[in-house]
Amino acid sequence: MDAQAPRSDTPPGEVAEACARAMWADDQASQGLGMVVERVAPGEAVLSMTIRPEMTNGHGICHGGFIFTLADSAFAFACNTYNQRTVAQHCAVTFLQPGRRGDTLTAHAVERNRSGRSGIYDVTVRDGRGEVVAEFRGHSRTIAGTLLAPETETSEKNE
Repeated sequence: MDAQAPRSDTPPGEVAEACARAMWADDQASQGLGMVVERVAPGEAVLSMTIRPEMTNGHGICHGGFIFTLADSAFAFACNTYNQRTVAQHCAVTFLQPGRRGDTLTAHAVERNRSGRSGIYDVTVRDGRGEVVAEFRGHSRTIAGTLLAPETETSEKNE
């Protein structure tokens, strides 16, 4: 994929999808855990992950770190939908019930507020039955750079 910057008239949904493709190409952590980007839109992302045996803890349930990582990845994809590099500034999670081996968890991240360089995103993680496993809140901060490379100048200047 050529991650070229969008034109000013590119629909926001297309920008969000291009940003997700650019991020996914280098996201070894999410790929390595078997996550799937189900959907992205401006300020929103849905990712899923199936709990493998090596993701369970000494209680035979999904280790909370993997649930947090799924929520954090959904948060990352949601806050990077505007072609501005954005990272986590602060995150918190509340675990409500265990994830179980073989469950497919789905994390739905939604932007609550975005102003200046800061944003707040809520992520709900559900199991395959639709029951809430965890609630996550992430505070984002934009940093220098974009996900999509600027368009190259045409040769008109040289003509």
